[in-house]
Amino acid sequence: MRLLERVRKEWFMVGIVVAIGAAKLEPSFGVHGGPLKPEITVSYVAVATIFFNSGLSLKTEELTSALVHLKLHLFIQIFTLAFFPTTIWLFLQLLSVTSINEWLLKGLQTVGCMPPPVSSAVILTKAVGGNEGIVVTPVLLLLFLGSSSSVPFTSIFSQLFMTVVVPLIIGQIVRRHIKDWLERRKPPFGVVSSSVLLMIIYTTFCDTFSNPLIDLDVFSLVVILFIIVSVQLSFMLLTFIFSTRNNSGFTAADTVAIIFCSTHKSLTLGIPMLKIVFAGHEHLSLISVPLLIYHPAQILLGSVLVPTIKSWMVSRQKGVKLTRPTV
Repeated sequence: MRLLERVRKEWFMVGIVVAIGAAKLEPSFGVHGGPLKPEITVSYVAVATIFFNSGLSLKTEELTSALVHLKLHLFIQIFTLAFFPTTIWLFLQLLSVTSINEWLLKGLQTVGCMPPPVSSAVILTKAVGGNEGIVVTPVLLLLFLGSSSSVPFTSIFSQLFMTVVVPLIIGQIVRRHIKDWLERRKPPFGVVSSSVLLMIIYTTFCDTFSNPLIDLDVFSLVVILFIIVSVQLSFMLLTFIFSTRNNSGFTAADTVAIIFCSTHKSLTLGIPMLKIVFAGHEHLSLISVPLLIYHPAQILLGSVLVPTIKSWMVSRQKGVKLTRPTV
């Protein structure tokens, strides 16, 4: 009974394993040009559905209030979209001389370029009681990834605009007209996006398993897993040290938001983006593997650290109250 409850709670993680397993058993169904026609149903319909759903679920008033925390927002964006990918790039220059699968290393670089999710980082921040302060910018992400892609930049940008930006805007417009209904019914936006995402993951791995030339060694996979966990822990510690300095100007609640939002990476945005940027690339699934590992790792690490960080934040806030002069 407890196992079923756990599976129900972590259904998306289980779904990723099932999707990859199904692709291994029957890759011909979801390959490019196969019965599922992923070049249309996934590249356009599925990706557009995810971002229309995001636009529909995104509360404009919350975005506006998040922008008020300008310093916090700026720090997170600079760390996530500048410091993170640059540090990973420097680290990968050292790893490039090793025997680790080169496509997994490229995948690690794409992880560095991803923005933080509106899901896990915010959920964990709320669990502790910290501030939110994050607005995802898909266009900026694609500009960062575009330089490492063989697909022409104009083609990338046009597909990004049609399958990401336009559906997102339409979703926001539709939300304005049915806002009250959405508030009453509370549709399962997360379930819809996650289900479509599983379809994208399935078709991505169908292409891999139908190509006999692609081989993934266990050594590379284990090393990548170790690197991902190490990177997350190191960056969480680094953001904690930086944001708790005496002259940082951040509150304890701000620090919580920084720790989670600066180090977490979006799978929901990431997989569709990789599908666009590396369209038709035979090693797309290998490039996607580090992001698929990073997602559950950040959830597990975050869940383990929540009690400790919450305890620290409460004690820090009490200390501030005690030192505050009474009038």
